[in-house]
Amino acid sequence: MDLHNDRSIVLDTETTGMPVTDGHRIIEIGCVELIGRRFTGRNFHVYLQPDRPSDEGAIGVHGITDAFLVDKPRFAEVADEFFEFIQGARLIIHNATFDVGFINNEFALLGQQDRADISQHCNILDTLMMARERHPGQRNSLDALCKRYGIDNSGRELHGALLDSELLADVFLAMTGGQTSLSLAGHDGDGAGSGAQGSEIRRLPASRQPGRIVRATAEELEAHVARLEAVAKSAGGPALWQQLAQAD
Repeated sequence: MDLHNDRSIVLDTETTGMPVTDGHRIIEIGCVELIGRRFTGRNFHVYLQPDRPSDEGAIGVHGITDAFLVDKPRFAEVADEFFEFIQGARLIIHNATFDVGFINNEFALLGQQDRADISQHCNILDTLMMARERHPGQRNSLDALCKRYGIDNSGRELHGALLDSELLADVFLAMTGGQTSLSLAGHDGDGAGSGAQGSEIRRLPASRQPGRIVRATAEELEAHVARLEAVAKSAGGPALWQQLAQAD
């Protein structure tokens, strides 16, 4: 499987409960777009009126109450926009069987049988299966992976589809080798001012006052080393930063 596919959608859902065969429905969808392993800023996020109450246990997980969902759109109202957003992309999902089953069910309930198997329209990558292969015998929940790869999930008191998609995107990039390129251009993508691609090399004026040097604390240095070790472990070799340090 090509882990560097140009367009990926990191996706998560929240539901009224489980399993889907008990008539449970999707109440939130969150998607984050990556192109070339970069965040594009394009997201798809919606809360949905499921026309049924959520289980008390589910509300305890995501905190989304029935009262909050009363005036939200139904899946039928966003189905076309959602399908167009994910169509043809690689879907990156943690425990994909769960989310895909619910998404397929929503399309099936609308009688849209041509969309009721999204694996026919998207390439699906399950990061839970990937994590189990890379870290056998260890906890591989999203929280556990955030901790393992140094991803800040301190704001995740409850599950939320968009927040979890953003965290999973960071975890996925770390699991598959981190950021593949570093843009030094003033404007990402157009190459302006980059020197190598731009038509003009920008230089700082000689009169500019030197910047203040802020040295890393012992805790920050320790966190940096831990991050490099995590990247090296996932990539199967020393991180680029470590290779440069060894060369020096």
